[in-house]
Amino acid sequence: MLNKKSILITGGTGSFGKAFVKLILARYPRIRRLVVFSRDELKQFEMAQKYRNVDALRFFIGDVRDGARLRRAMEGVDYVVHAAALKQVPAAEYNPFEFIKTNVLGAQNLIEACLDSNVGRVVALSTDKAAAPINLYGATKLCSDKLFVAANNMKGTRDLRFSVVRYGNVMGSRGSVVPFFLEQRKSGVLPITDPQMTRFNISLQEGVEMVLWALEHAQGGEIFVPKIPSYRIIDVAAAIDPLCKQSVVGVRPGEKIHEEMITKSDSAYTVDLGQYYAILTPTNGHKVEKYCEALGGKRVPAGFAYSSGTNSEFLTVDQLKRLIALFSADGVGA
Repeated sequence: MLNKKSILITGGTGSFGKAFVKLILARYPRIRRLVVFSRDELKQFEMAQKYRNVDALRFFIGDVRDGARLRRAMEGVDYVVHAAALKQVPAAEYNPFEFIKTNVLGAQNLIEACLDSNVGRVVALSTDKAAAPINLYGATKLCSDKLFVAANNMKGTRDLRFSVVRYGNVMGSRGSVVPFFLEQRKSGVLPITDPQMTRFNISLQEGVEMVLWALEHAQGGEIFVPKIPSYRIIDVAAAIDPLCKQSVVGVRPGEKIHEEMITKSDSAYTVDLGQYYAILTPTNGHKVEKYCEALGGKRVPAGFAYSSGTNSEFLTVDQLKRLIALFSADGVGA
């Protein structure tokens, strides 16, 4: 799909971006150009050293807050993956303006740059926290999702499709619970926000594969959700070190006990595609029956909801141990 094409990824030096670049270069040796757009010059330098003999790789220093820089980066680009975002929940509560500038206005800048260029497909990364958000981070990502979905109404006659992928916590990504617990175990105490807390879990590899699937199959205007397992926070602590004391410290500002990716309100326009769900948008002219026919899906039951707390699949402590061992061996969160 990507051979002889050009693709740009914003936030390309983050955990997802590094995994995405690695897979793309391995799977598509004839890719014309892979543009890494980010604001961190050191991380770009380190990535450039790692891939110093890859002619297709290009680096753009820039911020999604800068629309003009995005438009320049879009020249000759066929596909765009939007991974740039500010993501830490507590930081968003105390720095709301900064999160809005990057996550909301940055999304608008990227959409407008794509509309002004010859881009064909755009996939934006979202989060489970965007479903019925109670924190500012989730609210900014919900706004971003709405912008990308609505952008399909602005494309005119262009062969351009905007879609969103929404998934849960990435195992071992920077700032997530696994690297935090690995560091904290040295003290002999692991802080637990709430013993009942659950989260969805997805690997970086699964996240990258989902984005590539969306680039190929998206009709435009939908939000894709993967079928992934959940974990209990106390099981993660036990997998890290069962001898560590677990100290309950309370839920942080803006945190939920359980995350959800599809709410009951979404169920009327949600389609089961087998490996993924798709939340459709009636204002984009989506007809559920036609969409199901096009992608081989079926309607979900009325009142359906998808929550980490009521998920049908949970990772065991042994499974978590194996995943954490893989993370530690690969240095994914570095």
